[in-house]
Amino acid sequence: MRFPEQAGEVIRLLDGDDGLAVAAVVVREFADSAHNELFAQVAELHRRTGRGFVVDRRNYRPLWQAAGGHLRWPLFELPVGLHPYVQVAAAVTVLGTQARRTVRVTAPEPLLALIFEILDLVVDGWEHGRVWVDADGAALVHRLIFTARDIRDAMGDPPPLPPPVREQMRRNNSIDVYDPAGSQIVGSINPGKEMREALLA
Repeated sequence: MRFPEQAGEVIRLLDGDDGLAVAAVVVREFADSAHNELFAQVAELHRRTGRGFVVDRRNYRPLWQAAGGHLRWPLFELPVGLHPYVQVAAAVTVLGTQARRTVRVTAPEPLLALIFEILDLVVDGWEHGRVWVDADGAALVHRLIFTARDIRDAMGDPPPLPPPVREQMRRNNSIDVYDPAGSQIVGSINPGKEMREALLA
């Protein structure tokens, strides 16, 4: 099955308030595992080279800008066993499409921070981690942005946008998007433009 079809099967399992709670756990476990993996990579880099870097979950961009050539983008190989285009995409979709209920049955502010954290990691991988951008990755970024927008709207008084989002909004870079099955360009994505349109409305 293609990734969107697999995600659709997972979405059907995340039903009701229990499904929203599980979706929030999926997002948290994925973000936590990615952070732990990056922290381990930076510690190993320091052991080998003596160079030290800060791993700040609120803003991974300085880390990737400084050390991206030495880091391995971790999101496809996390020990937690969650795939960004399957379980994570499904969880984020459920949380966004039921945003009003999400803010009632979860702690929305830390959940929102985790969604922005994953968004930051995906786009940083594209820009600084030599990650090939395919249609599935672009779809995940669309979903993360729209879910963040919907949860912020449902909160009524959301927290300020995090630094990596504000930095992206000041940019206007389009990135080629490739067909997952081959090397053909099928479109483009401009993360900064999409964030401005969704989150500043």
